Amino acid sequence: MTERHKELDYLPDNIEIIATTDAPMAHWLLRAALSATFLFHGLGKLGDPAATAQNFGLSPEILTVAAMVELTAPVALCLGGLMTSQLGDLMTRLGGLCAIAVLIGAISVAHWGQWSFAPTATHPLGGMEFQVTLIAIGMYFVFRGNSV
Repeated sequence: MTERHKELDYLPDNIEIIATTDAPMAHWLLRAALSATFLFHGLGKLGDPAATAQNFGLSPEILTVAAMVELTAPVALCLGGLMTSQLGDLMTRLGGLCAIAVLIGAISVAHWGQWSFAPTATHPLGGMEFQVTLIAIGMYFVFRGNSV
């Protein structure tokens, strides 16, 4: 290594230390992000279900079921992550599956036909870019469970 790059010699060791010591808890970043998103949107649907259902072109009953599934996902993801048993693993997978189901519904009802998340005249709620990203996170939990 040349003299001017000697100070960078420590970087690979530091990166390895950070990756090996922090990685076991990294799944909480995904759990927290997905859970916070679903809590925010799920609770928002419960304020005035009839008006929200009308905005989406759904019946109030369907919207209420969707909101309940939407609120089940963060609870299952967080509780599942805290449990080391097979039940915790199952809850994590169920939370991911609930998230995917809600997101597929959201794409089909409000976001299909446009990719970009930016709202347009034809898609006032934006496209499906964000929802597809959240589906990928949900799939991670369905496939991995608590073996992260």
